[in-house]
Formats: sequence, structure tokens, C-alpha cells
Amino acid sequence: MKPRLSKLRSRLPASCAAGIGIYLTGLTHCFSAESEIQFNRDILPILSDKCYHCHGPDEESREAELRLDILEGSTADLGGHAAIVPGKPEKSELLKRITHDDKGEMMPPPKTNKSLTDKEKKLLSKWIAEGAEYQEHWSFLPLAHEPPPQVKNNKSLKNTLDHFVQAKLEKQGLTMSPEANPSTLVRRLYIDLLGLLPPPELVKKFRDSYAVNPDDTYLQLVDALLNNPHYGERWGRHWLDQARYADSNGYTIDGDRVMWPYRDWVIRAIGDDLPFDQFTIEQIAGDLLPNPKKSQLVASGFHRNTLINQEGGTDDEQFRIEEVIDRVNTTSAVWLGLTVGCAQCHNHKFDPIAQKEFYNLFAFFNSTQDVNNTGPTLEVSQRELFIDEFDPKISKQLEDARDDLSSLDRAKKLRQTTWEKNRIHKSLSQSTANWKLLTATSFEAEGGAKLRKLDDGSLLAGKGGAREVYNLTLARPDELLSALRLRVLPNTTLPRTGPGLAGNGNFILTSFEVWQGNKRIPIKRAQADHAQPDFAISGTIDNKPDTGWAINIGEGSAPGVKMNSAHEADFVLAKALSPSDEPIRITLRHEKNDHYNIGRFAIDASSTTPSSIKDETLLAALRTGPEKRDKDQK
Repeated sequence: MKPRLSKLRSRLPASCAAGIGIYLTGLTHCFSAESEIQFNRDILPILSDKCYHCHGPDEESREAELRLDILEGSTADLGGHAAIVPGKPEKSELLKRITHDDKGEMMPPPKTNKSLTDKEKKLLSKWIAEGAEYQEHWSFLPLAHEPPPQVKNNKSLKNTLDHFVQAKLEKQGLTMSPEANPSTLVRRLYIDLLGLLPPPELVKKFRDSYAVNPDDTYLQLVDALLNNPHYGERWGRHWLDQARYADSNGYTIDGDRVMWPYRDWVIRAIGDDLPFDQFTIEQIAGDLLPNPKKSQLVASGFHRNTLINQEGGTDDEQFRIEEVIDRVNTTSAVWLGLTVGCAQCHNHKFDPIAQKEFYNLFAFFNSTQDVNNTGPTLEVSQRELFIDEFDPKISKQLEDARDDLSSLDRAKKLRQTTWEKNRIHKSLSQSTANWKLLTATSFEAEGGAKLRKLDDGSLLAGKGGAREVYNLTLARPDELLSALRLRVLPNTTLPRTGPGLAGNGNFILTSFEVWQGNKRIPIKRAQADHAQPDFAISGTIDNKPDTGWAINIGEGSAPGVKMNSAHEADFVLAKALSPSDEPIRITLRHEKNDHYNIGRFAIDASSTTPSSIKDETLLAALRTGPEKRDKDQK
């Protein structure tokens, strides 16, 4: 059975192999020196639970200058006596205090409700008598290599591990269970190595072969399962749990994220028995390797498995720090076997980690930032990481596809150049609008809101109906009318200075209508200097009451855009109107949200058609040659 165990262990993921090593180490400690007291196993739990709060590594809470977590502290001279005198329990102040009858001298103090049991007192006394040996943290100790324990009945034992099991059973007065039958063995192997049940026909085949040659049959099946693709899937999930793998962001909205390529890498690495040192290097710093392969870049996704918070109003720097802390804690737990996270706030109470050491690690990871946490850094095709070599025909198809893409890219650049030239020419050849204020001769709100004309000719609306309709009659200009402009303006009397009447100063204009007499004038184009996402200006001319124009999206969400500021929208008539005595009427409707009405506004007219591009930044980018554009202009 020993070859089976070593062979099986060599193919386990590193975390699992290490786990087996730790387990076996524990067994050797338990059986090889049953009568010997061990600090980590027997004493540390007592001291950490009952004593470290006042006599541990934390200087702020330490009392009487006594430190029991290290040998130097526990054996230090404290005025003619020491808490622990190795080999001499009778001279150890610690034992005197834990057995003292006087409540004033007793330790731990009765008020802590942490009194020691008789068994714990005896363990401490025996440990001191045996020399009071301290041990390092278990994760710093090398794996022990000790001979298996001697047992009375070794006739049925087949491997080294059986000796440990048998020794414990004999101590408890128990006997080993009979060997499992072939059907049970094959089922156990499948479930343990693949997480799947064996096919019925394979069970029968295994059973028949096992009856003739059990050892070879068993080992052949182990080899077959270790080479099965499902082996990496079954054992990879343990590592993925430690790597906090998920295909979603976590936090509130928990949106989708692309992390499955990292999952595929883990499955492939474990299935291929990637050496543990390489398994570590590629995940910690795969992107820093010389000429890294795509798979090694994917492996470094270990550090992208942090939670991502995309909730509105979050502070980017705060959650960058949260990600750094997560990387420190996870890396330490997975590779060091330490709960380093406790030292984020104070010196660790139980693991030998100081707060300063936590922030040494933090400083290392603090040089990182996931600047692209909303999408994939690499384009990875499904199952690409499981393919060793492409079929030559497929490779040729890929090369042809790359050539086609290059041709398309060149054609795209040519089309863009042509489009830009035409666009610039058209934009710059269009006349500049000559806007003039149209004075409202009459105005009213159907829902009862009071409209007041201000000194500059704009109108200020008070509270009225939940979904107001404003009707304006405008003085007819004595020249051609090609376009109208709506300006929405802030005012100190409006919520958050407006320009809308909603609580946040916003509005939703669902319809902008132009009338001459009883005839509605068609509008062929609407454009605005800014619009809130999903609230484009086109929503005001599509005759739909559930679409409209809004402007508040939050300061900093777009270059130059600020909350509660003035904005404007142009409405180009399908056909210019000649001067006439018949007045022009404007209707503004707010049919989507209650009380999202415009608060202050003005109407202008132009005899010339305004440029189809209102964004001066875009116009500047178009006027700048492609080779001279900065990043924002591109």
C-alpha cells in the first residue's frame, strides 16, 4: 500500500498533499511519544485561552511584565522568582498561582471566569517537569519522519499508515474493520478522486480482475483515475475554495465577472501534476515571468479573485485598500498556513505575527491595483487552456482569420479617416446658429404650477401638478425660423438649485412640441449638450410618454459634467418656417415621474440650422489630426 499512497500523494494538489503531510505528522506525534507532553498540542491551547490576554504578546494588555508565550518571558527573573523553572514545578510561580487558595493570589483571577481544570493543571505541571519545551508555530515546523509505532497485531497490516491506525485502535480496545470488498473499493476511488460514481460495467470488470490480481488491478485503476480529466475538476475545487474563486463580484449588485479562465488553469495544473513551486510562482507572479505564456498570465488571476464593489457612491480608494487586505490575508492563509488577518488590528494573540509584519506584507501588495476589474484582461476561448497543440488545419484557419482581421482593421481605419474628413467638413460647413431669445407673451401650466417671468426673459416654475404640462405662446420672430433651443437653468429657489423641481434638482422632459395655429410642426432632429444615460434628448420627439430627457448623473461621471448645472437642447425643424403673423406655441410635457418638472427655462430661436455636433470637445477632437490626438480625444 505504500507505493499507492506515495503515488497518489504525488498527484494530489499541493494543498491536499500538504494536508496529508500535516495529518501524518500529527499521527506520528500522537503515537511515537504518547506519554510526552507537547507544547503545541497540549499546552498552547491552555495558555492562549486562560493566560495570554494578560500575559501574551500584546504589550498594551500585558500585566506584571510577564510574558508566557515565549520561553524567554516565562523563565525571566521577576524579583527572585520565575513563572516557569524548567524541570522544577515546585519552584515555578505559575503552578503556585494556578493552585493557590487565596482568591487574591489565584490565577487566572476568579473574575475572568477562566479557571483551570484539574486536568489542565496536571498537564502544566507535567510539561514543566519534562523541561517546559516551547515549540514554534506548527506551520513553521518541518514534517516529522519517525518510525511507525509498534503494534501487537501486525499480521493484517499492509502499509505504514495501517500501523498508526492499529496502534490507536489497540489503545482503545478496538480491532480493524475487515478489508472492503472490490465493489466498495472501486466506488470509494471514483468518489474520492473524481467525485463521480463508477459506471456499472466498470465495477463488474474491476471486480473480476481484482479476484485474480488485487494489487495490480487496484493500482491500474488509481493510475487511470489520476489521468482522468475529472480528477483536476474534483481536486481543483478545494484550491478554488481557498483562492475565493467566483464568477460574480460579491457585495450588493453581485454582477457577473469573467474568472472562469483561472478556474480552467487550476483544473489543468492539478490534472497535469504541476510542481508545487511552479504552481505557486505562476499564481503569485505569473505576469512577471520572462515572456509569460497566456496560461501563466491567467494563473496570476489568483490575485483578481477579490470582491468587487460597483455600487453607486462607493469610494474607489477604499475598496482598493479592501482588495489589498484581502490579498494579504488570502496569500498568508493559503501559502503560510497563518491567520495573518488578525494582525491587521493588533499583534496576533496566537500566531507569531506582529501588526508591523502585517503591514510589511500590506506594503508589498499595496503596489498593485486591479485597474481593469470590470472585464477580462486577456481574451481566452472556452477550453483553450486544456489544449496542448492546435490541429494544423485549425492553426491555418486561425492564421487566415488573423490576416482577415488585419485587412478589416486597415479598412476600418480607412473608413474612419474618410468619415472624419466628411464629418469635419459637414460640421464646419454648417452655419453657426444665431440664437435670439423668444419672449413668451403668455404662459400657463395645466396642473396649476405658477410660471413667473424673470428679468432675463426666462420662466421660473413653482410647485404644481405632479406631471405638469407647460404651454407657452411666443412672440413670432420677423425672420426665418429654422431651429429652437431650450435652455434649462439653475436657480437658488429650486431644490439643490435645479434646474428641475425633483428633490435632486433633476427633471424628465418627455415631449417638446412646436405648434403654429392648430398645426404641429415636425421636428427632424434633437440634440443636447449632455444627457443622462438612458434619458437621451431624442426621447422628447418620439411621441412616447415613457421616454425623455434628463441631465443629472453625478459629478465626475463624465468630463466637464456637473450636477445641477445649466444645459441646452436644440430642436431642428423639418422645414424652416417663414415669417408670419401667426404665433408660435410650445408645449413641454413631463409624463414619466411625479414632480420631475423643469424649474427654470428659456426658449431661443435661430434662422440658421445649428451644427449637428454640440459637443465642443468632440469638435476639437475632429479638428485635430489622428496622429496628434491625445488619449481623451482618441
